[in-house]
Amino acid sequence: MFGLVFGAVRVRAAQVLTILVLTALAAAVAAAGPWYGFAAAADAAAAYLEVAPATQRTVSVANRVDTQGDPEGELRRFSDSVREGLPSGVGDGVAGMIRPVNVRTGVASSSMSLAYRDGFCDHVRLDGQCPRARGEIALSAEAAQRFGVTVGGTLSILTSTSNGPLDLRVTAVYTLVDPAGTYWSDRLFRAEAEPDPAFTVTGTFRHSELWTPTMAYDVVLPDALLRGDGGYDLATELTAADRRLGSHALRLSTMARPLHLAITRDRDIILRGVMTAGAQMLILTWFAVGLAGWYTSRDRRADAALLKLRGVGRFGTLRLAWGQHLVPLLAGVAVGAPLGYLVGWALAGPVHIPADQGIALRYSAAAVAAVLAGSLAVLAAVEASMLVRPVSELLSGTARVRAWRPAFVDVLLLAVAAAAIYQAWSGGPDEGLGPAAPALVALTVGLAAARLLSLIAVRGGVAALRTGRLRTGLTALRISRSPGTDRVFALVVVAVALFTTAAGGWAAETEARLARSAAEMGAERVLTVEAPNRTSLLHAVRSTDPGGREAMAAVRTWSGEREILEVDSARLGAVAGWRPEYGPVDALPAAVAAGRQEPTLITGDRLTLRARRDGPADVALDLRLQHEATGMVLTAGFGTLRAGEQTVTAPVPACATAPGCRIVRWEMTTPPDPDGRIEPPPPGAVVTVVGLGQNGTADGILDAGALGDIARWRAGTKGAALDVTTVDGTLRLATDRNATGDPVGADAWASDPLLPLPALVAGPEPDGWRDDDPAVSLYGDPVPVRVLGKVTALPMLGSTGLVVDLDSVRRVAAEIDPGGVYQVWLAPGARPGIVEDLAAAGLTVAGSATTDAHASRLGDQGPAVVVRFALVAGIAALLIAAATVAVAATADRRSLAEQLRVLREQGLSRRVAVTTSYAGTAVLILTGVLGGVLAALLAVAITGRSVPAFTDGWAVLAPPDPLDTVAVIVATLVSLAVLGLTGWLVQSPLLRSLREPEGGR
Repeated sequence: MFGLVFGAVRVRAAQVLTILVLTALAAAVAAAGPWYGFAAAADAAAAYLEVAPATQRTVSVANRVDTQGDPEGELRRFSDSVREGLPSGVGDGVAGMIRPVNVRTGVASSSMSLAYRDGFCDHVRLDGQCPRARGEIALSAEAAQRFGVTVGGTLSILTSTSNGPLDLRVTAVYTLVDPAGTYWSDRLFRAEAEPDPAFTVTGTFRHSELWTPTMAYDVVLPDALLRGDGGYDLATELTAADRRLGSHALRLSTMARPLHLAITRDRDIILRGVMTAGAQMLILTWFAVGLAGWYTSRDRRADAALLKLRGVGRFGTLRLAWGQHLVPLLAGVAVGAPLGYLVGWALAGPVHIPADQGIALRYSAAAVAAVLAGSLAVLAAVEASMLVRPVSELLSGTARVRAWRPAFVDVLLLAVAAAAIYQAWSGGPDEGLGPAAPALVALTVGLAAARLLSLIAVRGGVAALRTGRLRTGLTALRISRSPGTDRVFALVVVAVALFTTAAGGWAAETEARLARSAAEMGAERVLTVEAPNRTSLLHAVRSTDPGGREAMAAVRTWSGEREILEVDSARLGAVAGWRPEYGPVDALPAAVAAGRQEPTLITGDRLTLRARRDGPADVALDLRLQHEATGMVLTAGFGTLRAGEQTVTAPVPACATAPGCRIVRWEMTTPPDPDGRIEPPPPGAVVTVVGLGQNGTADGILDAGALGDIARWRAGTKGAALDVTTVDGTLRLATDRNATGDPVGADAWASDPLLPLPALVAGPEPDGWRDDDPAVSLYGDPVPVRVLGKVTALPMLGSTGLVVDLDSVRRVAAEIDPGGVYQVWLAPGARPGIVEDLAAAGLTVAGSATTDAHASRLGDQGPAVVVRFALVAGIAALLIAAATVAVAATADRRSLAEQLRVLREQGLSRRVAVTTSYAGTAVLILTGVLGGVLAALLAVAITGRSVPAFTDGWAVLAPPDPLDTVAVIVATLVSLAVLGLTGWLVQSPLLRSLREPEGGR
C-alpha cells in the first residue's frame, strides 16, 4: 500500500504540490496566530505599564496611629500587619509616617507636615546633610524660601496638642530626584496647596506633640501581577486584601485596578481578534483544499475504477486516496508550522512570559492539528463521494452532478450569513457571529454573483455564437461548462473581500492612531520640564526661541474636574498641530493681543515712593514685586509711614537684573512689635500713593495716569477688607473692619486688563457656570472667563477642557503659582540643539515624547495588533485564492487544449484560439476581484463595521473611513496583480503551444 501511495504521489507531483502549498499557508497562519497573539498581548501590557502613572502601579495602606512615644516599634508593627494583609507576591514596600504641623511665618501661621520615610535621602538631592538625629529636618527648596531659613537655621513648629513651639534644626534643603516615580506616588507625602513636607528621622516623633502621626506603607506591584500572568485576577485579590486589612482598621487605596483591567481587556481583544482571523482563514483553507481535491480527483478516477475491478473494497480504495493526500498534508504542516512561528516572531517578537509560552504552544499545536484534520476530512468527503459511483462512470471521466446538493449548501451558507448580519446589527459587531459577518457577507455576494455569472455565461455564450462572435461565445461557454467554476469564483470573491477589508482597516487604523497621537500630544514633540514657576518657564522658552517659531511653553493643570491647558498663545499657530475641531487657530491669540497691556518694568536697584498717610494709626507699607525672568517674588519694604505726605525709598537690587520686575500688589500691615509680630492694619487706616519711581526719582513707574486708572487695581479677596479708590490721579487705600478675623494684611493687587480671561472651551460647561458670568478657579480664587468659542475638541485635553493664555494666567496668579505639569512644545522644524539650549536657559528636562512614539505605543494595543494580523491573514487568503485558481486552470488546461486543437483542425483561427485559452481565466479573475471589492464595500455598509475602537474608548476625533478610496484602489491593484500573474503563469504553456506554427491556420 505504501508503495502505491508514494508511486501515485510521484506521478501526480503537481497535484501534491498544490495541496502542500495550501496546507503550508494555512498551517503557517494557524501556527503564527497564538505566538503572535500572546507576544503582542505582552507588548501591549508593556506599553500600558511604560506610560502608566506611578499611582496606578502602587498600593498604599494608611492609618492614624497613637505611638505612645515608640514610633519605631509602632511603625514596625504597622508594616508587619500590612504585609500580612496584602496579596502574596507583592514584595516589600516603603514605610513612613507624617504629622501636620503649623509654622509661624510673618503675620500668619503656615501649614506644613513633618514626615519620615524609608530611604528618603536616596530619592532626593540634598544641599547639606541627611537628617540623622532627633530634631533634624530637611526642607524643600520652596519651603526654605517661603519660611526664610537656610541650612543650619531653626524652624519652630506648633501642633494642636503642643503647649509651646518645638524647634527643629534644618540640616539640608532637598529637591526631588524623580517626582513622577513610584517612590513619590503617595500624595500623602506630596504637598498640594502648602509647602512640601519636612523630612526627619523616626526619633523626632518621640516628642509628645507628634505621637499621633498617620502611618503609611506603599508597595510597588510587580508587572506580573499587573499583567495578570497565569490568569491572576489582581482586582479580586485587592478586594480580598482590602477586606483583610479593613478588619484591622487599615485603609487600602490604589488605582491599580483600572490599569489591570485595561491590560486584561486589551489582552482579550487581541486574542479574540487573532482567533477570529485565524478561524476565517481555517474555513477558507478547508474550502480551497476541498476544491483542489475535487479538481484533482479526475485523475484519480481511473485508479479507483481499476481498484474496484480488482476487488479492492471501498475502505482499501479510500486508504489509498487518503494516503495520497496525507503525504502533502503532513509535508505542508511540517513546512508551515515552523514558518508560522517565525512569522509570529517577526511580527511581534518572542513570547517572553513563561506562563504564556506553554499556552501559546498548545494553542498553536491545536490550530495546526485543526488544519490537518479538517483538510483530511474535507478530502475524505470528496473521495468518498467519488467512490460511491459505479465503475462505468469513473472510467468515462464524467460525473453526474446532483443540482440539489450545491443549492442546499448555498441556502445553508446564506442562512448563516443572515444570522451573522442580524447579530452584528442587533448585538454589536464583536458578539456571537458578528466578527465573521464581513466574511459571510462576502460569501453571500460571491454565491449570488457566481449564479449570475453562470447564467450570463450560458445565455450570452449561445447568443454570441449565433451572431458569429466566436471569442466571446467560446469564452462564455467555457466558463458555463467548466465544473466548479462557480465555487472558485466564490472563493476568489471571499478572499479578495477579506484582503480588501484588512488592507482598508490597516490603513484606517494607522490614520486613526496618528491622528490621536497628534491630538493627545498637541505638538510633534513635547518636553516635560521642571521649572520654579510659570514665569521662569515662559522666559526660558522665549529667550531660547525669540522668533517664536520653534518652541512654545505650556502648562497642563486642573480646576476641579476640568482640565486646563495654558499656552503661549502667540506661538500657537507656529508650533501646535492645530486641527479644524479645535476652532480657528487665531481666535485665542487675537483675543489676547487685543486686550494685552504690557506692564511697566522696574529695572533699577532702588524704588522711591511718594505717599500720604492719613488716620491716627501707624501703618507699614510694602510693595510685592515679581522678577520677569526668575519669577522670584520680592518685597520692597517702605517701612512705617508717618502722618502726612512723605518720600521714602526701598532697595530692590534683584530688579536691576534684566528684564526687571513687575508690580504684583501693595500690602498694608501694622509695624512689627518687639517680637517681630505684625498684624492687619486697624479700621480707618488710609494710605494714598502719589507716585512711584526708580533710580532716585519719584516718577516714571507709576504716574497719575497709572495710579488714577481704577481698572488697573483691585482689592484682595483675603485678609483685612480694603477699599481701593482713585482720586485726582492718586491711589487711595483705606481699611475697613476686619470681619473675617484673618491674621493677614490688607492687599491691593495690580489688575490685569485682560480679564475676563479669553478661553476656548470644549465639552459641557463646568458645574456652577452661568452663561452670563462664567468663571474658573486657577489659583484658589475664581477668575472670570470670556468664552471665545465652544469647540468639539482641544489639543491634549480631548473633548473636555479649556485652553487659555499662559502669560495671562501667570500675571493674574501673580506670586501664587497654581502648579501643574510644565511642558515645552516643539515645532516639526525645531533645530536639533534646542533641548540643550532650553536646559542652558534653566529648565530641567524630565521627559520627552513624540507623536511617532505615542503612535507606536498605541500600535501595541489591541485594535492595531488585531488589524495587523488580519492583514497577514488577508494576504494569506489572497495567496490561497491564487493557488486555487492555479489548480482550477491546470485541471482544465488539458481538456481545453484538446478542444482547441480539434477546433483548429475545423478552421478556428489561431488568434481566436489564443484568446479563448486565457480569456476564461482572465474573466474569472477580473470578475472575482471586482466582486470581492464590491463585497467588502457592502460588508462595511451592511454590518456597520468601522475602524476598531481604541481599547480605552477614546473617541475624541471622528474615525476615518474604514475603506477609503486609496485603500480600495491599492487592494484592487494588488489582487489583480497576484491573481493575474498566477493565471498567466498557469496558462503560459497552453499559450506557447497555440502560438507555435502549425500546418493549419
